Amino acid sequence: MTPKIVIFDWDGTLIDSVDHIADSLHLAATELGFPALERDAYKDIIGLGIIEALQTLYPGLAMDEIQAIREGYGRYFFSKQTTPQNVFAGISELLAELAGANAQLAVATGKSRRGLARALESSGLGAHFAVTRCADETRSKPDPAMLMEIVEHFGIEPGEAVMIGDTIYDMDMAQRIGMPAIGVEWGVHPRARLEEFAPAAVASDMAALRQALYLA
Repeated sequence: MTPKIVIFDWDGTLIDSVDHIADSLHLAATELGFPALERDAYKDIIGLGIIEALQTLYPGLAMDEIQAIREGYGRYFFSKQTTPQNVFAGISELLAELAGANAQLAVATGKSRRGLARALESSGLGAHFAVTRCADETRSKPDPAMLMEIVEHFGIEPGEAVMIGDTIYDMDMAQRIGMPAIGVEWGVHPRARLEEFAPAAVASDMAALRQALYLA
């Protein structure tokens, strides 16, 4: 039986945006004189809220420095709009199939509310989701606060939902509250790192994800 509530991460899980995020972080930081980091460093923090991400990348930043990089990041990131072409192949069909199986769909993301609102509309995916939570309106992953808010919204227990994501932060926050998780390999973190948090499955492609969700 398909889980009652299926909760998705956004960037790297539904949307092919990892490289654009990494580029935007690099440009925003280096234009202000902060050192250029390895590309994998910028990718590794995708999934965290922007403040937590910048504190991880550049320890010791003052809040005014964080705000300056954040503003630059937003300028670079929003210079490119998310479109249906950025949705990973097979995702739209999967969401429709889940809805047909009477599953409720939600999003738990490190994006800001402003960023997610724009992306929900421009990607064409917004109508699929009954509820969404963002890092700037609750707490950043891997704190499970956003997952708890989602299950409380639906009046269910964590074990009745499933979290799907591409990062260790998704797997970690689900594990903390006993929620099953499914990792996907087409985003940020590789299978070995996702498996450290004992997910129910790690899907290498869309067919494997459908199977993990009992749709195949």
